[in-house]
Amino acid sequence: VPYVESGGGSVQTGGSLTLSCSATSVIDFDYCWGWFRQAPGEEREGVAAIDFDRNAAYSDSVAGRFNITRDAVKRTVYLQMTALEPNDPGIYYCAAAPYRSAAHALGDSWRTWTSLWGQGTQVTVSE
Repeated sequence: VPYVESGGGSVQTGGSLTLSCSATSVIDFDYCWGWFRQAPGEEREGVAAIDFDRNAAYSDSVAGRFNITRDAVKRTVYLQMTALEPNDPGIYYCAAAPYRSAAHALGDSWRTWTSLWGQGTQVTVSE
């Protein structure tokens, strides 16, 4: 796969985690990057995206708590998650696609982004 997610874990409500998405050389790092999550029995949903110009977009459920950044030198995209809530748990995936706008990208279904998905990283939030 072209990217590998890491950094998941188990935290208490209100805690923080930073996820990392490392891109291999087979993927164009200039693409728009996004983070998605999937809870058991739920549809995968986009939570954050960042485009080449570093414009970011967030879903309403995470705006103000999550921060997406990208490091072209390290070929890594990060998702800093703070104030984690009981509805945040799930497997978090990253993906890249040739969108020019993060806002437009986040509005599209995860199925539209790409057919290439990694293993994801598990996030658990306990009360």
